[in-house]
Amino acid sequence: MTRYTAPIQDMQFLLHDVLKLPQSGLPGHDELDRDFTAAILDAAGQLASDVLEPLNRVGDEQGCVLENGVVRTPDGFKAAFDAVREGGWTGLDCDPEYGGQGMPYVLGLATGEMFVSANLAFNMYQGLTHGAYSAIHAHGTDAQKRTYLPKMVSCEWTGTMNLTEPHCGTDLGLLRTKAEPQDDGSYLITGQKIFISAGDHDLADNVIHLVLAKAPGGGEGTKGISLFIVPKFLVNEDGSLGERQPVSVGKLEEKMGIHGNATCVMNYDGAKGWLLGDLHKGMRAMFTMMNEARLGVGLQGYAAAEAAYQNAVDYARDRLQGRAVTGAENPSGPADPIIVHPDVRRMLMDQRSFLEGARALAFWAAHMIDKADAGDQDAHGLISLMTPVIKGFLTDKGFDGTVQAQQVYGGHGYIEEWGMSQFVRDARIAMIYEGANGIQALDLVGRKLALDGGRHVMAFFEMVKGFIREHEGDEELKADFLDPLKAASKDLQAASMFFMERGMKTPNDALAGSYDFMHLFGHVALGLMWGRIAVAAKAALAAGEGDEGFLRDKLTTGRYYMARHLPMTGTHLARIRSGGDVVMALDAARF
Repeated sequence: MTRYTAPIQDMQFLLHDVLKLPQSGLPGHDELDRDFTAAILDAAGQLASDVLEPLNRVGDEQGCVLENGVVRTPDGFKAAFDAVREGGWTGLDCDPEYGGQGMPYVLGLATGEMFVSANLAFNMYQGLTHGAYSAIHAHGTDAQKRTYLPKMVSCEWTGTMNLTEPHCGTDLGLLRTKAEPQDDGSYLITGQKIFISAGDHDLADNVIHLVLAKAPGGGEGTKGISLFIVPKFLVNEDGSLGERQPVSVGKLEEKMGIHGNATCVMNYDGAKGWLLGDLHKGMRAMFTMMNEARLGVGLQGYAAAEAAYQNAVDYARDRLQGRAVTGAENPSGPADPIIVHPDVRRMLMDQRSFLEGARALAFWAAHMIDKADAGDQDAHGLISLMTPVIKGFLTDKGFDGTVQAQQVYGGHGYIEEWGMSQFVRDARIAMIYEGANGIQALDLVGRKLALDGGRHVMAFFEMVKGFIREHEGDEELKADFLDPLKAASKDLQAASMFFMERGMKTPNDALAGSYDFMHLFGHVALGLMWGRIAVAAKAALAAGEGDEGFLRDKLTTGRYYMARHLPMTGTHLARIRSGGDVVMALDAARF
């Protein structure tokens, strides 16, 4: 009962009118004209709508099954995975040296959004492979790259990351998986990992696991952790598959959502692995994959909400209930569609204004990654700062959006037949995995603010101030966008100063306010994006270019966000300033 249509017009607007990719000066970007990107996005959108979305409910209802040690994916997943692979979508932004197409990361992210909106659980198989590819590409030896990357780019082999163990989640210093060195330079990996997404399945010929483990001599804590490549099947020198390793699935987890993805308990019983990166420096190599995964999860947050929103709009247009207070708008029918009612319109505008701002932020972040890959250290610093904001804020608000979409349906939203429950259940995991959002907030306040002496957060403040100065001569823009952005940015700066003044003396003040700070930062970031969107829309209107209705809708939606959501920064600042004592006052024994 659900459907999905890729928002290609919005994506094209962001790529060309807001980010201006062909004029960015990055290598190869001058070739990215509108016709070229339209061809890519149209093809991906059709695949998402026609092939992946119809399997979304199938995956939810059937789930994955463990049979005699083999994980079976839902009906249709294998054929769909083959279609994605054969279309070259798994290697769109990968290195041409290993079979990729060498497109910018921002284009890979755009197509990824479509696939996630259409079928979140399905897309995780290839999404995690991309992260494993990136880790090997960044830290592997030439031999390792030659052995694994071509097959991972094509997704003939898929990849995973294995961090969590039954007794330790975020605190990886407690992990017990062991790596015993062998005379041939390999290691024997023994231990158990849990919550391993796409840990095993029947979609690919091999699974390349990246496993954190402790080798002798590493010491205590995370400093003693190394990262290893552990293939399900050994790879012969000629690239063919050899014997099956002692790597097995202990069980499949029964989950609230993403049923179509196999979440596995993985047992390693002396499986052969090879060091990836430097010995005892595994966290550095793993963070390449984790940071990419966190950005991908932020995308999951708003992409799931996009699909839910589209269906909520359809329902609101069709469902007849009551009459508009200003007079009947469907006089020939028994009632008006519920979209005429202000409270339903509020829910839809809440969703829409978040989604379009979130997409802009994600595309901007991907563009920063492209800049960083081209050697721009400032861009690298900015994206490092923004990663926890993107992951935490977009998944929190994305989940809220799916709940609002479900609410539009009323009682039907609670009935599985209508499909809205799945969007809510699937989106919920994004707030938890790849570092729960509370951990993202602690990372932001505890590490990222002070990174490089605070240079990157100051650069963000200057970026906001510079944008306001550049456009403050436009009175309409100033009233609707710049003044609210300036007020919100001042709240963010005041919160930062509070942490600087109080954080070292009373660390609970900073930690108790970290979650609010992450959301405060997220609102300012979306406010900046809406400011840039407004500038681009006004410029296109003045030039008489583009779809006038689309551009005016952009300004209307942006004004809604600036008026109705950006003022939340004041609430978050007040909560931060309340300090840690009020949070910690109740004794632990009294709970």
